[in-house]
Amino acid sequence: MADKKNTWTQQRPDGRWETKREGSQRASSVHRTQAQAWERGKELARNDGGEAFLKNSEGKIRERNTYGKDPFPPKG
Repeated sequence: MADKKNTWTQQRPDGRWETKREGSQRASSVHRTQAQAWERGKELARNDGGEAFLKNSEGKIRERNTYGKDPFPPKG
């Protein structure tokens, strides 16, 4: 099940960068640069208390930030 609090930042086929909520079909925002899109993705995740994921141009997760209830110390 998709967690609507999470946001993904990834490159589009046209070369621009998009930020979208997990499970959404359409992008929340589209930007010229990765940096602009990543800042918007972190902002959305911060506001929702979710997690922000950044994919590189090959589609692999490059960075992730958690906002909200992140247990400290971690369990396990």
